[in-house]
Amino acid sequence: MIFNLPVFILMGASIMWGLSWIPLKYINNMGVDGLTLTLLTYGILALILSQFLLKHIKIMCEHKRAIFFIALFGGGANLAFTYALINGEVIRVMVLFYLLPVWGVLGGKFFLKESIDSWRYMGVFLAVCGAFLILGGFDAFSTPPSWIDLIALLSGLFFAMNNLTFRAAQAVPVSSKVGIMFLGCFTLCGFLLLGGAEEITLDISYETWILILAYSIFWLLLANIGSQWGVTHMEAGRSSIIIILELITAVISASIIAGEIMTPLEYLGGVFILSAALIEALRTKDDDIPQTTI
Repeated sequence: MIFNLPVFILMGASIMWGLSWIPLKYINNMGVDGLTLTLLTYGILALILSQFLLKHIKIMCEHKRAIFFIALFGGGANLAFTYALINGEVIRVMVLFYLLPVWGVLGGKFFLKESIDSWRYMGVFLAVCGAFLILGGFDAFSTPPSWIDLIALLSGLFFAMNNLTFRAAQAVPVSSKVGIMFLGCFTLCGFLLLGGAEEITLDISYETWILILAYSIFWLLLANIGSQWGVTHMEAGRSSIIIILELITAVISASIIAGEIMTPLEYLGGVFILSAALIEALRTKDDDIPQTTI
């Protein structure tokens, strides 16, 4: 068996993403609220990648529209996903986030003018049915979803839109797009805190600062680099399947460590959504080049 470095790195990054709820909830339990924690972690990452932003400032000025949408959608996706993980049930948040096939198909159809085959429509159908079951089935019409459910759904929508923007903005270097995404998340957090959405945490101990720095640099940054590097060094369909390991890791770890339990109906919904993600991954082609650029 030949050792495949990109596969190994992408698997490691996906596992790190699937376990990221552990340090997030741990630091949150030390007294750092969700928005403040997100502001600090992504502020650190934006600072680290600022050298690439400065290096490619001319290119970014030529593609201001793409940069704006990456900051909005990418930053919003990271903010919503992180906040939902901190404040919600890990399994429920992760499964709702993985409604990506729905948003990806709709976005690709209407914004990038992609052709949609029957398998992708089947994936959308399964994903919608899965979300319907997870949100309570027909009971969802009498009891609205929680605000964390809505944030988890929003994180998946923003992430899918960010992926479309990433693909359409071919002329902008990946390092700059990632840096703008981090900066966008930091900026959105700042606006929400200034607007009074949540009180900023000021009393942070020295030990907590160390944990925040360690999580930002040795977990979040490495997971981002591993994902980006792995995806760019293997077939698109293969990488899409490996990334699903993130969902599986989150479900297993939350069940064992946090003791989270879903109802049979919710697990059935999760199976539907996982099936939709597998369909989307298996039909992904390496020549999926957008017809529209921004």
